Amino acid sequence: MTTESIIASLDIGTAHTTALVAAVGGELPRAPMLRVLGVGQARTQGLRRGVVSNIEEATHSIRQALDEATRLAGVNAESLYIGIAGEHVRAMCSTGVVAISNDEIVRADVERVNEVARALAIPQDRELLHAIPQEYRVDNALGIRDPVGMAGTRLETEMYLVTIGSAPAMNLRRSVEKAGFKVKELVLEPLASALAVLSEEEKEMGVVLVELGAGTTDVAIFHEGKIRHIGSLAYGGNNVTADIVHGLGVTQHDAEQLKEAYGCAYEPMINADELIAVPATSSQPERHLSRELMCHIIHQRMDEIFDLVQREITTAGYAGKLNAGLVLTGGGAALEGVAELAADVFSVNVRVGVPSGRLSGLRELVDEPRFATVTGLALYGAHRVALGGAVVRRAGLSGTSVDKLAQRVRDWLQDFF
Repeated sequence: MTTESIIASLDIGTAHTTALVAAVGGELPRAPMLRVLGVGQARTQGLRRGVVSNIEEATHSIRQALDEATRLAGVNAESLYIGIAGEHVRAMCSTGVVAISNDEIVRADVERVNEVARALAIPQDRELLHAIPQEYRVDNALGIRDPVGMAGTRLETEMYLVTIGSAPAMNLRRSVEKAGFKVKELVLEPLASALAVLSEEEKEMGVVLVELGAGTTDVAIFHEGKIRHIGSLAYGGNNVTADIVHGLGVTQHDAEQLKEAYGCAYEPMINADELIAVPATSSQPERHLSRELMCHIIHQRMDEIFDLVQREITTAGYAGKLNAGLVLTGGGAALEGVAELAADVFSVNVRVGVPSGRLSGLRELVDEPRFATVTGLALYGAHRVALGGAVVRRAGLSGTSVDKLAQRVRDWLQDFF
């Protein structure tokens, strides 16, 4: 059956808040497509390192971005799929085991073992965001993706649980509601970005997604088709800009403009004789400085960030196991030379990821790495629509009180992660 529904997504980044309105079509539920209708963007206010610090300011940014997106789309949006990230995100593994009494494993057995694995106690100040089955084991057989129909007496699962801070989640929901919209679901941003820019082959072979944001750098490692590790580093594009401010003696605004116009993350790409005009300040007139000097500053900071990513990969135990290499996305991935520097640091294949596949309509509006998260959130929503929607967590409930139907739908969707 071919049908179409309107969905909207929202990515509240440290620098920009981005909204996307799209129509879900295609052959449902097997192959949902996303038709981009409108995109809106506003400068983010009231956010620090991915966490709302001022609800009124955040509300203004949300309303501004969504007004622009809905005006371009020509349709209204009521509820949103919203990205969440930051240093408050935590992940852990949990196992569940159940006995099988019938001749073969049925779907109810799978749901039962998933519920056992998910029953891990969640602290009062945290809530469950995603419960992602990694693999199943039937008796002594390992690495099973779908055990339904198999014979056995013991079914075991390993579950990857992602939790978030209750206070950051509550403040994010309140900001959205004050802007006049409903929260359909919160989704971890690196997982959403992965939907937009990673292929199934890359996730199977082993790949690390590095999302270069303004306030943080988020890391997601996939191996054998599943998410295996997430991490967040408290360094991003704002640190690069701050270094330019101090190194060149310019204002924050001018540093951003210079970085965007002349920035390069890989110093060997720059001609040593090239000069750039540095705007005048209250203390000194306009000057001409070597572009190589500014790019040296950028190179050093980006090299430091990539070293931290490398440590994250090593600590997670996946050094040397990522045969598909590294995919860069986020606003910082558009910086000239960033892929070349990453290839030098990691000694693996590196590419810049932009949203692709299953997109139509005004797809050129999202054809940049900075739109990976908002597009991935909309794709997540498209799969929700394809499955007939979901019962989502009611605000104020802890992760242990999630409605069972919502739990099952969340499990069904884990194949995409």
